[in-house]
Order: sequence, then structure tokens, then C-alpha cells
Amino acid sequence: MPIRVLSEEVASQIAAGEVVERPASVVKELIENAIDAAATAIQVRVRRGGKEFVHVVDDGCGVPRDEVELAFHRHATSKLTTADDLERIATLGFRGEALASIASVSRMTFTTRASGETVGSLLRLEGGEIQIRREVGRPAGTAVTVENLFFNIPARRKFLRTDRTERRHIDQWVTRYAIAYPHIRFTLDHSGQNALQSPGSGELRDVVAAVYGPEIGEQALRVVSDIPGGQSDVRVAGLIGPPSFHRANRTYITVFVNGRWVQDPSLTYAVTQAYHRFLPTGRHPLAIVLLDLPPGDVDVNVHPAKAEVRFRDGDAVFRALQKAVRRTLLERARIPEAHGLVEPRQGAPGWPPSAVDGGDTAGRRERLIRLGGREAPADGQFRLASDTWGDRSGASIPPLRVIGQLRATYIVAEGPEGMVLLDQHAAHERVLFEQLLARREETEPASQSLLEPALVELGPEQADLVEGQSTLLARLGFEVEPFGGSTVLVRALPTMVAADEPDQVLEDAAMALRSGNEPLGIPLEALVARQVCKRAAIKAGQTLDHPEMEALIRALEQCDSPRTCPHGRPTMIRLTVRQLAREFGRS
Repeated sequence: MPIRVLSEEVASQIAAGEVVERPASVVKELIENAIDAAATAIQVRVRRGGKEFVHVVDDGCGVPRDEVELAFHRHATSKLTTADDLERIATLGFRGEALASIASVSRMTFTTRASGETVGSLLRLEGGEIQIRREVGRPAGTAVTVENLFFNIPARRKFLRTDRTERRHIDQWVTRYAIAYPHIRFTLDHSGQNALQSPGSGELRDVVAAVYGPEIGEQALRVVSDIPGGQSDVRVAGLIGPPSFHRANRTYITVFVNGRWVQDPSLTYAVTQAYHRFLPTGRHPLAIVLLDLPPGDVDVNVHPAKAEVRFRDGDAVFRALQKAVRRTLLERARIPEAHGLVEPRQGAPGWPPSAVDGGDTAGRRERLIRLGGREAPADGQFRLASDTWGDRSGASIPPLRVIGQLRATYIVAEGPEGMVLLDQHAAHERVLFEQLLARREETEPASQSLLEPALVELGPEQADLVEGQSTLLARLGFEVEPFGGSTVLVRALPTMVAADEPDQVLEDAAMALRSGNEPLGIPLEALVARQVCKRAAIKAGQTLDHPEMEALIRALEQCDSPRTCPHGRPTMIRLTVRQLAREFGRS
């Protein structure tokens, strides 16, 4: 085919695809323009997840009347003059692409009045073409209405997700900027329902309270940013959660660089490393950190959406962040309580308690019920059967006889062909997972009402996920209802986790619902069920007595897929008699 120059219309739509991915991209770009215009109040209103209507109003400096049309020319900007300016960018926007890109794929109304002018301007555009221009009266500032996003690109429009999903993405961006700029008053409205209102007081703690709840806002620790003897130009500020506020994933770690939210695994890892030994295994902190460094030391022109940056000295930034967070924890956090430690009892020093010690009879009986509910045979023997290890379907295991427990983590058993080691946590996860899914279609799922309903504060995205999937959660034993804002009321939990903290259980469920947006091919119910079962299953380091181990193995034998846990890890490994003989030189 011959080489030809693309038409202006096609080129604009291609360029828009790099900037405007979804309605949340529109909200992000318009908020950034408002912040750069020195706004003190930004109002965002959307309908249908922003697919049909986005309205952003600010009280910033506005656009001068003779520059209004120029603002919609591609690469027209007031923030750069020469290429050298790219090395010291101090604004959120700088490429001059946002307005042109949004206008080219929507029907837009742009109304503005510059400070010092007596009359404002109104432009209406469709597909990037100006349809109407006239003078209007309005307060200083700018109002942008974007309707029918991607109306002229049907192929792009059909790839948008549900209204609820698009709404969550908008919530994320508005929340991020409300946190990064606490001196600006943000208001977010979804179809007439207030989703967020930050006070604009200039105090980060007030915004955190509005987003994550008053308890976190009150107890969060202010980051200690002055490192004695430090030579770095990196300044660290923000709020971090005390060790008691740990979460199930890293999505609660939010990092800003010079006022810009960024995705940077190394910075997230720096925060996580600072919490080393402060948190239980598999848990992650809540942290909001704001890094400030000279504009010349960071390159923000490396990603179309400006979500990634490159540092002149990445190691120095990593060290400054890690030291600041670590020092804050050491100086201001309360001493954490020990979790999951085995109390020393009779026996040789350094060895775990005896696995055959009966211990707490009531507690053992309760664990037996959760492990399968059946006592071991009186003689502790098993009947040999034909070898089932040759069945690679994973649908059966051979009969096993319990020998003991290794390091309070692995069950040692004897099978028809030799020794078998079972991971007690993985095995119990599989048992609980299949039990939970088997009961989900029952008229009354395995649910337990709380003695007192619990109010749980979630982030806007998590609360929206839980509310939107309340029917699915009910089938698994949850009973939750919205309580206003990001708060939900928990009335009942699945029986197996009813004794756990409701906020942590619900957080696990929300994390699973969030991962359900990814194309994993795993049913949403299964994702939630396996998170619940991971929390409920016995843990490594938990001593089991002989009847408990027998009950777990008998329950595992009844499972459809006993050889792996719901996450795919093996529940057992074997060492055959032939392998043992070879190791001992008997072959």
C-alpha cells in the first residue's frame, strides 16, 4: 500500500487514544488543568460512570478570551517554551494534548473567564470541531462538560467496562488528588449522590479521615522527614498507618512525586521494606507518602499518562523514603504485639510443643469441627488400598496414617508407597474452600450473625465493590449493607471467619472482588471464597494434636481436588519407599 499522510481527524483520534483511555482519564486531565490553574475548589459530577456525562468546575485563573480557541490546538500549552523546560517541569500538565484529545472524541462545552476580565467565553465542540462560540457571564474559573465520550469511535466505546467499574476508576483519581492537594476542596458527585467531599483545610489528616475513615485519620503517623546527617535533596512527607492498620494488598500504598501520583514498584517496595518485622506475614501497610525533589532530578516525560517517572538517582530516592518511613515507625509507633508465636511448654528448648499433647480440650473440639469433625480411629491404623497416586487427575489420594507433626507446619503421614508430607495450611484451605462453595447454593448458607453489627470503613473503591456484589457475598455467608459514604454495616460473616475482625475479612473480600476485574478466567465467587478460606485455615506454626491431624486428612480425602490448595500450591509431597531405600544405600 502507498504511504500517505493521515488526515487531521484520524491523527487526532490516534493521539487521543494515548491520553484518553476511559472516562477517568478525562477527569484526571481536567483536574490537573484545574490544579495548574491554582484552583482552590474543584467540583466533579459524572453520570453513568462518566461515559455519558462528565462535568468539572474550578475557580482557577481561567483562560483569557483571546486564547480560548488556541487552547484546543494540539501541543498548545502555557507551561513550556523550549526543550530545556522539559528538564525542570513543575506543573502536572505540559504537553498541551489534553483538551484537544478529549474534544476530538466527545461533545464538549468549555466555559471560562480569566481573572481580571469582565466577560467569559463559551465554546461548544463536537469531534474536535468548534460548533458555537459566544460570550457569557460566569465567575472566574473554568467549567468543562464532556458528553458522549467516544461517540465517534464505536469500536473504542464498546470496550468500556460497566458503569460501576468506570465509576471506581474515577473515584481513584479524585481521591488521589484530594490527598495530594489537601488545600483544595474537592467534591465528587455520582448521579446526584455525594461520593467524596474533602474539607480543603490544608491538613492531610483531614483528607485521610474523609477517605479512609476517622479512625485512620486520627491514628495515622506523620512521617518524620528530617533524617540526621542526610545529604539528599529528597524531602519526604505524608501519613502512614501504625502497624495495627495492615492490609491484604499493596493498593493502600499511595506515592506522589512533586504532587503527581506515580506507579513505581521500587518506591512501593521501599515502604514495604520499612515495615519489615512490624507486620504479620502476607500483610501490607497503609501509607500515603509525598516526595518532593528538584524538578531537574526527575523526568516525568516517559509515559503517555504521566503515571511513571524516571529519577536521576533512584537509589537516593529509595533510601530517603525507606529511612523516613522506618524512622517514623521506630519513633512514633507503639510497640507491636506479637502474633502467632507458640508459647513454650514442656520439652527440649528450641523444639515446638508435642503434637500429641491434648492441650485445651474445648479448643481442640472446636478445631476438630472446622477440620472435618471426625475423631481418629481408636487404633490409629489405616487399611491398605490399591495405589491411587497413579491417578493424575488430582481427584483422589491414598489412605494415610498420621505419624506426627514437623515444625508445627507439616503433617507427617505414612501411605501405601512410603512417606507423605502435608502442608497443613494448604490442605485446610482446600477443605474449607470446597465446603464453602458446596454450601453457597443452600437456602441458608453457613453464616453467623455478629453479636453487634460492625461499622467498617473502606476506601471508596472497596465500598463500591462490596455494595455492588452484595448478592454474591450473601451466597457465601456475608450480610453487609451500605451505611453512607465509604462505610458499610456488617451484620453477619461466613461461619468459618466469624471470630475474626470484620474489617479484615471484608477487606480480603474486596481485594478478591477487585482482582475479579482482571481477565483471569476464575469465577468471582471462587476468588472471594479462596480469600475467606485463606484467612480461616489453620496456619503454619499452629500445633495440632493427633485427632486433629487425622480429622484434617479424612476431610481432605473427601475433596474433589485434594492435591492442591485453591491458589494452586501443592497440599502434599511424597517420598516413596524406593527413594528412601536408595538414599540409605539399600537399592
